[in-house]
Amino acid sequence: MKLNLTSKTILIIEDYPVMRKAMKGILHTLGAHAIVEAEDGITAINAMKQQNFDIVLCDYNLGEGKNGQQILEEARYKKLISFNSLFIIVTAHQNARFVLSTIENKPDEYLAKPFNAQQLLMRLEKCYARKQILYVVEREIEQGNLARAIHFCDQLIDQNNKAFRSQLLKIRADLAIKTGDFDKATSIYQEVLTQREISWARLGTGIVAFFQSEHEQAITIFQELIAQNPMLMECYDWLADSYQAIGHNSDAEETLNQATEISPHSFFRQKKLALLAARLEHLDIAEKAYKAVSNLGKYSTHQSPSDFSGFAKVYSKNNKKMEALQTLNSMQQHFPNNQEAELRAAALETEIYQKMEDSKLSEQAFEKVQNLHHQLKDRLPKDLQLDIAKACYLNNDIETADKIIISLVHNHIDDNTVMDNIRHMQSSIGRENSSEALIQRIRQELININNQGVKFFQQGLIKEAFAVFKQAAEKMPHNKTIILNMAKITIHDLKSSGINKENLLLAHQYLKRAKQVGVAQDKIGNLQLQFENITNPQTS
Repeated sequence: MKLNLTSKTILIIEDYPVMRKAMKGILHTLGAHAIVEAEDGITAINAMKQQNFDIVLCDYNLGEGKNGQQILEEARYKKLISFNSLFIIVTAHQNARFVLSTIENKPDEYLAKPFNAQQLLMRLEKCYARKQILYVVEREIEQGNLARAIHFCDQLIDQNNKAFRSQLLKIRADLAIKTGDFDKATSIYQEVLTQREISWARLGTGIVAFFQSEHEQAITIFQELIAQNPMLMECYDWLADSYQAIGHNSDAEETLNQATEISPHSFFRQKKLALLAARLEHLDIAEKAYKAVSNLGKYSTHQSPSDFSGFAKVYSKNNKKMEALQTLNSMQQHFPNNQEAELRAAALETEIYQKMEDSKLSEQAFEKVQNLHHQLKDRLPKDLQLDIAKACYLNNDIETADKIIISLVHNHIDDNTVMDNIRHMQSSIGRENSSEALIQRIRQELININNQGVKFFQQGLIKEAFAVFKQAAEKMPHNKTIILNMAKITIHDLKSSGINKENLLLAHQYLKRAKQVGVAQDKIGNLQLQFENITNPQTS
């Protein structure tokens, strides 16, 4: 397709004025006129807040401040670029680590310097041809309309456009996994693989095996794929998840460690490694990973106070008390006037000062914990709640600590990682097995609730089933199993009773709640698909 740039708005992000001028000159020769320049990440983000750009040409290395990858992350996170905009990373780096890092973040295109007008035009035309074909599907995915996305994707596949058939099949398989339709995903992957070996299709068979709890099979697929293509970074993440699913945490850690050696610039992978290594008490690995998280997060929109507090915990366990306190101080500077950051710092400071035998500063920190906890207790992440419980135990406030633990167990009994973290924390302060009876009792309580609710549901007693789960939700407002079952019942009620304003709002409310508490994507996606097909039947 012949691309006309006359009407396109373009943003050039480049720190070298000479290079900016050269890129602008190239664009002028291609007919572009509406060109905005930015020399750094702050200017670029501000420009994207002011107007929508059709094309963004962004250098990877911008000196001090955000790099191109971090600008892309923030622009997507804050929805500063639309699904039909082009974001092209431009770089002189040919180093495999930089290339892998860039590709992993999935820009629309990757363009190596130097380039001429013809090379740029060819890339732009290729991108726009793809965007034009996939527009209707990506629009619906962006808006969260999975049923409509599937409907349009199937239509495009039926048109048998050979140039884009592979991409469409990949998108359709991804949508099938998101909606829990594993048979459809498997049939697509097998169709592709019977024609030729393609890594995304082979990876997909492993992902399906993972979601169907066939973890040993998934591990074999991912291992074989990595042996054939050691630069397929997504595969390492799935392999690590599969190892963790069967309790092989050391193998998961080794896999993530290997991946970060190959591609060290992934913020989320480094964070995942840091958390896992810290749990396993492999403090040197955890410290190294947290240093990477700190460096990568410095200009990232994804950095949070928990990154600093996690790093400080590792320092404290490694008996590096001053480094731990310095890290907490850095957190408060990085997140000024942030009560969560203040509470995280105070909870850890009371423990660190106890280790330093400074009872006065420890008591002052704990007093701050109590005050902030009283203000924020309904809005705290579960890892911070556990830190507060530990601080309370260390300061002999057993009643408050036990209340926090009871709440955590009620709300997260179906999350084995949270339960293990509770056990580990209590063991670290000499309270081994103190919550084990509680965990087993609440687990059985949840099983009984689930059995009772499901029994009512199977008997067609929908109101009674809903009442059982609603009563349980009042006691366990963040429990995934309870919220998921309430979402299922409300969707079923829509199917059986028909649509009215009350049950429509209720179904939407519990779907949203299921996402918030972290119910698995395939389960939410399946319910969302049912919801869309009920409310918009022409796509079913």
